[in-house]
Amino acid sequence: MRARFNPVKAVLRALAAFRADLMPGPRAPESHRDKLHIQVRQLGAIWPLAFVVAVAAPSIVWWAAYEAGLPALMNAATLWGAVVAALGLLLLVVACVPPLKHWSPYIHVRIATLVGCGIAAALLALLYATVGTVSGTFNFISFVAVFGAIIVTIIALHPVRAATLGFAIGLVAVLGLHEGFDTALGIALGFVLCLTVATYRLVAFDRRAGTRRDLEYAQGRMATRLVAEFEAHSNGWFWQTDAEGRITYLTAKVASELDLPDAPAIGAPLTTLFRMDSATPETERTLAFHLASRTAFSNYSVRPASVAKLDRWWSISGRPVIDDFGHFVGFVGSGSDLTERRRADAEITRLALFDGLTGLANRQRLRLSLDQTLAQRLAQPGHVRSSALFLLDLDRFKAVNDTLGHQMGDALLKQVAQRLQRTIGEAGLVGRLGGDEFQVILPAMSDREKLGELARRVIFDLSQPYSIDGSAISIGCSIGIALSPDDGTDAETLVRNADLALYAAKGDGRGIHRFFRDELLVGAQSRKQLEDDLRDALGGNQFHIAYQPVVSTRSERIVGYEALLRWEHPTRGMISPAEFIPVAEDCGLIEAIGEWVLRTACIEAATWPSDVRVAVNVSPIQFANPALPTLVTSALAKSGIAPHRLELEITEGVFVDETPATEQMFKTLKGCGVRLALDDFGTGYSSLGYLKKAPFDKIKIDQSFVKGATIAGNRNAAIIKAIVNLADTLGMETTAEGVENHDEIALIRELGCSHIQGYAYGKPARAAEVAVQLKAADGRATPSGYRVSRSPRTAMLRTARIQAGDVVGEVRIRNISSGGVMIDGIEVEDGVGDLDVLIELLENQMFPARLRWAADGKAGLEFAETFNMERLATATVPLRKTA
Repeated sequence: MRARFNPVKAVLRALAAFRADLMPGPRAPESHRDKLHIQVRQLGAIWPLAFVVAVAAPSIVWWAAYEAGLPALMNAATLWGAVVAALGLLLLVVACVPPLKHWSPYIHVRIATLVGCGIAAALLALLYATVGTVSGTFNFISFVAVFGAIIVTIIALHPVRAATLGFAIGLVAVLGLHEGFDTALGIALGFVLCLTVATYRLVAFDRRAGTRRDLEYAQGRMATRLVAEFEAHSNGWFWQTDAEGRITYLTAKVASELDLPDAPAIGAPLTTLFRMDSATPETERTLAFHLASRTAFSNYSVRPASVAKLDRWWSISGRPVIDDFGHFVGFVGSGSDLTERRRADAEITRLALFDGLTGLANRQRLRLSLDQTLAQRLAQPGHVRSSALFLLDLDRFKAVNDTLGHQMGDALLKQVAQRLQRTIGEAGLVGRLGGDEFQVILPAMSDREKLGELARRVIFDLSQPYSIDGSAISIGCSIGIALSPDDGTDAETLVRNADLALYAAKGDGRGIHRFFRDELLVGAQSRKQLEDDLRDALGGNQFHIAYQPVVSTRSERIVGYEALLRWEHPTRGMISPAEFIPVAEDCGLIEAIGEWVLRTACIEAATWPSDVRVAVNVSPIQFANPALPTLVTSALAKSGIAPHRLELEITEGVFVDETPATEQMFKTLKGCGVRLALDDFGTGYSSLGYLKKAPFDKIKIDQSFVKGATIAGNRNAAIIKAIVNLADTLGMETTAEGVENHDEIALIRELGCSHIQGYAYGKPARAAEVAVQLKAADGRATPSGYRVSRSPRTAMLRTARIQAGDVVGEVRIRNISSGGVMIDGIEVEDGVGDLDVLIELLENQMFPARLRWAADGKAGLEFAETFNMERLATATVPLRKTA
């Protein structure tokens, strides 16, 4: 509801405002001062013209009076013209001269008000003088000149509200002086009051409008500043087009990206600056479609249309703009820079599909590529396209990491990757699976001969020395090869079979390649089944321990037993330790099995005499476990046997990765009081250096040195003698393993060995049989078996000539060894002793021999000299075969 108009309050408010313009109070707002400044500047802009008009009016009156011959009017025009000129010049100087322009606006308003009042009075007085004295045409000219000057002056003073009122007051004052205080003066005063109220109500309106303008201006400046800040320091930007789709505004940073030397971005059609990103086909419609149909669009991925600037990506959105009259005026929209995000996505993709160290394809990309390669073959059933897969593993790489450090290992892997890529070239995709494992996919190769040649070239190239930081490094490479579709039609099967081929290559000596064969899978499946059965065996009490006696060569008494693990499978029967122990080591069961053997052997040895020891084998994996001394102590405590009765047999494999922990383990075990034996001496990484450091109590001579030691010309006896002398010097006992014959017992005793172990004194037996052995003959051991060692025999069926004196005949050879031969088809009279003969072993070559026995048409001949069995294999002419 609008408030009622109160003229008294309106007049009072107007007068108060008039007073505030002339004499501000102590609390005058700064905004009021600023508005007065604006009014004074507007007055100064138009006052020169008003001054000319005001001065021209008295001049025109003076001319009219001169023409009319009125000297009185000429004097009046001169007087009032001088007043107008003086006052007008004063205001001109104050409003326009620079030094005076900086005065307080209130001073300018006061001067303008006084000048207005004076000029009004002078012009009205001149008008009265003109009307009263001039008649006719000159009267009209003078009236128009003076009245026009009044109108122009009041318009010029209008920006300064107080000066306008001052001008009105000057007019009323002259009217009162000329007409007196009558009705006309009252009407004039009323008009002045109305003018005052109207003027200051307009002032109030202008102030409110100005306040709104100031607010909008401030908001506009703030918005402009925020937009500029947003455009300058973020990925966002703005754009605008006209109705024809041409750019009228574009953020400077984007415009600079799109500007061409002869075609700036501003003014160019939007569709010539951007093109849709082909990498995001989810945008079904183009920019041209939306511009033509005047429909909004959002988050369209675009790139520069210029080929020279393609390395940029943006996301833009836009909507049509309609003015107040419903007319389409163009599009307005925003955008954001996607370049860094796209590059980050590309880097993420690269990291997801490429190995971070070598830059080769990683496991994921290799799998994707292999799937695609195999899928292409399946997609074209009529077109048989074979492919091959290489699986590579570096030999001796772990030693590089352990000795030279992982940084050196990483540098080596980079060089390996470069060589591998150079060797494979464009033939296939090279990738790294992790660690020192690499994979090569060969999508169009199936010829085994060519694949073998490529594999050998890869092995040769990777085996050449590497130079890294001044160090020369040599490694090797083993390769497993699988072909598709022969070895698998899916990626998982192909990789598995290539891995089996690689395993076979490493098992055959490393540094070679192997193709997958069906028997490798059968072997792997059998190994996996054996692993599963091993887990069941440990919990199903399928293991037992067999003990083989260790006999003293001096007293021929049993001084100990070696605990040997036996596995009786419920369906397969007895399984050799040589078959299941490596599997147990690979699958991590060896420690659990070894602990069971140790505890069981100690418990069963507790029932033996106190001078009989028990020997337990310890694998390198067990030896590397820091908990081994605790386990040994626990087994001794639970069984109650003395520590010196437990002998731990350790193979030379523990010295492969010799570390300070190895030496500490030896010290800790010796601190437990147990004995230590070096098992299978001479067959592994034999080094006299660790005999000096490791506190062994015994050296066990491997059976490979015992076999054949009794044969004339064999060097094994000399090796055994050297080992015994070394052990005696170091204060260690010796045990010869694998002794089976009486003559071997005699030889071992003669060579000075302190203990014997082998079938000659009994096969491994269970704990119950051991108890019987120890009770029988008061623990003395009785040898059994052959009295003389025999060389290995080779069975055959061939005819040969034999000559005894002048008698020559033919016999059949049944078996042969380096020391003799068994024949049949010969008749020998009873009572004939040793008989010297000649026998044809090679074509037309007779060898001397002696008849040792004969019975039932068979006979045994002993050669006079050792026969080289290899000569049979290299004979150019075969022996005559029987019919």
